[in-house]
Amino acid sequence: MIVIIGATGTIGSALLERLVDLGVPARALSREPEKLRNQIGEKGRSTIEVASADASDPESLRRAFAGASQLFLAMSNSPRQIELETSIIQIAAEAGIKHIVKISSPAFEISSPVAVAGWHQEIEKVLSESGLIHTVLRPYAFMQNLLRLAPTITTQNVFFGSMGHSPCNFIDCRDIADVAAEVLINREVSGQVYTLTGSEIFSYPQIASQLSTLLNRRISYINMEPPVLLRNLMEHGHMPPWLANHVVEIQTMSTVVPESPNDTVKRLLGRAPRTLDAFLHEYVENFR
Repeated sequence: MIVIIGATGTIGSALLERLVDLGVPARALSREPEKLRNQIGEKGRSTIEVASADASDPESLRRAFAGASQLFLAMSNSPRQIELETSIIQIAAEAGIKHIVKISSPAFEISSPVAVAGWHQEIEKVLSESGLIHTVLRPYAFMQNLLRLAPTITTQNVFFGSMGHSPCNFIDCRDIADVAAEVLINREVSGQVYTLTGSEIFSYPQIASQLSTLLNRRISYINMEPPVLLRNLMEHGHMPPWLANHVVEIQTMSTVVPESPNDTVKRLLGRAPRTLDAFLHEYVENFR
């Protein structure tokens, strides 16, 4: 049995869909089980069991892990990341889980530190010391996060950032989910650390150009200095300070540490990853 933590998240929900298509049984955890049952729908109820659990409630996790051998761990980033995931790993080991697949972040860069990457680095260390088989997935920027740019694109035909013309790796969360399913099902490729990207890199000005063509109107990218972007994200994007800092740190890192795509998704799945062009076409209505 595979237990899914993060089943309502972007990656976790796509993983559930993939497991349903493959007919692989899983137990999905949620603090709102009825909401998750509605998300899964009739199709998934024959293979997906929904259990009530809370990451901060050890006893609920012990019940949820009973009889399971694998755990998919994809929690939303938060200042409690290290505390919660460390506890989950310890409880999983005690409950008899043999293999954990963790969604992490690209490797921590000393030259341009990202605090959240540092959190994941600490959790990966706990995994390494746990004695459990573990597979770590380190995806780069999610294409789905581009949808957060939609409000100013739809109302002002602009979006903001601090990456300048630096190219960035993007990956569709559904490809991350497909890789997660593969390493959960195929033991031959488990127990490794995989950095995941799409097949191309794009700068924000290039994305603005693609959107302009798709929407048949001019979309502009406005570059800001990091402190200005930080203030904008908190005041206008209503982000908590830690999250706004995270966004700015990621974009700053892109200007300092060159990014380039790899072929990991293709090697693991036997197909090319989804393209940014296909993603923008699929979600074009969100930007109108």
